[in-house]
Amino acid sequence: MSLVSVCDYEQKAIDILPRNALDYYRSGSDNQVTLQLNKTAFQRLRIRPRHLRDVSNRSTSTKVFEFNSSMPIGIAPTAMHKMAHDDGEIATAKAAGKLGTIFILSTLSTTSIEDVARHAPDTHKWFQLYISKDRELTKSMVRRAETNNFKALVLTVDAPMFGIRRADVRNKFQLPSHLQLENFMGNGIVNSDGGSGINEYVKKQFDSSITWKDVKWLVGFTKLPVILKGILTKEDALLAVETGCKGIIVSNHGARQLDTVAASIEALPEVVRAAGDKLVVMLDGGVTQGTDVFKAIALGAKMVFLGRPILWGLANGGQEGVENVLKIVHNEFDTALALSGTTTVNDITKEYVIHERELSKL
Repeated sequence: MSLVSVCDYEQKAIDILPRNALDYYRSGSDNQVTLQLNKTAFQRLRIRPRHLRDVSNRSTSTKVFEFNSSMPIGIAPTAMHKMAHDDGEIATAKAAGKLGTIFILSTLSTTSIEDVARHAPDTHKWFQLYISKDRELTKSMVRRAETNNFKALVLTVDAPMFGIRRADVRNKFQLPSHLQLENFMGNGIVNSDGGSGINEYVKKQFDSSITWKDVKWLVGFTKLPVILKGILTKEDALLAVETGCKGIIVSNHGARQLDTVAASIEALPEVVRAAGDKLVVMLDGGVTQGTDVFKAIALGAKMVFLGRPILWGLANGGQEGVENVLKIVHNEFDTALALSGTTTVNDITKEYVIHERELSKL
């Protein structure tokens, strides 16, 4: 089978991955309404191309904070990569570095902060963080990220507890016995007590009482810029500004938390308007092709991150598979630039995208 799209990689991954891992990666919460919305919401947006423009010279590069990325397509934090391939997060980080883009390491990784830093020293890395009940553990992870040359902290704010992922409950999800969550210093074994082992683990570790005061606490002691991941409303975007955060990733956690919330792309315009020029606004959720990237940028995202597509690539050949997925989406995005009459990321404005319900009003 010739793998020429993210969908091809997904279909091949379905044949490769053990059911326990596959269902963990692909499932959403409850009835998975938002999981479908993340995809269909992009389909309801129409590109308005302009023609007879010179598009012979194009650039997909963009600047995020102080980093010059080769493309506005990075790697989102996803958990437990070694379930997909033995090289795990190291392969994923190396792929990002080779293609000149951003890699975000999950707290719930099966490779430690230190090992990722050692094996992918030239990759531009951010660290995704949950605030634990043990604040000293949280501080330790932050200091480890700082020491190991990670460039930003991505605080996930939409998970005071994990959503109900029915497939994991049915499967009694747990990590294979040879794997553990390596950032938890010997306390990263994930077993099941009869339901979803990862939900049980999170209930024990993560602090469901966190508030905006804790965001201020984090901003106050880290040397790194803090980016909030999981913002879906203008109200929370404004609070992010007030607390000194530098960025937002508009996200619904891959539709794995509260079902029936908006698709990320639906929430993006509201957050962009509220943030103005005070925050760097980015997006993840439902992005599977280059036209999705184009639409997100048109609606105000500075950067778009891929989650599940990266795991499908990882399952199909480790680092090479991840590189291929990034190259596919990058090529699709570059093609969208040319065929829409634009040549740079900055050329893509809101006039290039319209919702299907507005077409009749033109």
